[in-house]
Amino acid sequence: MEHKVALSFSGGKDSCLALYYLQKKNVKVECLLTTVWTEEMKTFAHNEHIEQIRKQADALALPLHTIETDFSTYEEKFVLKLREVKDKYGLDGIAYGDIYLEGHRIWGEGIAEKAGLEAFYPLWRDENQAKELLKDFVRLGFKAEIIKVNNQLPKAWVGRSIDELFIKDITQLQSVCPLGESGEYHTRVYDGPNFTYSLY
Repeated sequence: MEHKVALSFSGGKDSCLALYYLQKKNVKVECLLTTVWTEEMKTFAHNEHIEQIRKQADALALPLHTIETDFSTYEEKFVLKLREVKDKYGLDGIAYGDIYLEGHRIWGEGIAEKAGLEAFYPLWRDENQAKELLKDFVRLGFKAEIIKVNNQLPKAWVGRSIDELFIKDITQLQSVCPLGESGEYHTRVYDGPNFTYSLY
C-alpha cells in the first residue's frame, strides 16, 4: 500500500533530504506545509520570506500550503491545516525532518494524532549518526548554503556552502551537532537530486 503524506517543510537541508528519502520509499508526498508568522510572512525557524519557499516548492514540483500563525495559535492552526490537506489529498500521514530530539517527535506525533494521521520520520537516527546523514546529503548532490547561525558558530559561516570542507570543520567543534539539530545553524537548499532545476 502506498502512503500519501504531507511534508512539514522549512526549505532547509533536513526537510529536503526527508523529501528525497520519502520519494525513494513507498511514500507519495502530495504537498509541502510551511509555517509562517502571520504579520511578516516569514518562516518560523529560518526567517525566510514565503516567496523563497514557493520558489523551492516550484523547483521540487510540489504544491505548497502555508500555515499563517503565531506562538499562541501554532498548534491549533497546524492541526486545522493538516485536516484541510488530509481531505484535499486523501492523506494518511504527515512527515517531518526531525532526526533525534525526542521532544520534537512527541510533539509531531501528537499533532498527527489530533488530525487523524500517522507521523513519518524518514531521517530518524541516533545522535551519533548525524555526521553520516550530513555526509549523505552532500554525497547525493544537494546544494545548500547557511543562512543563519546561533552563538555556537562563527557569524562568518553565514553564506558557507554545505560541502566536504564544512563537514570537516563542524565536526571539529565540541558540543555542536553536525546537522544543527539544536538550532546551531539553518540552511537554504537551492539544488539537489529531487529538484527539477537549480535556483541559482
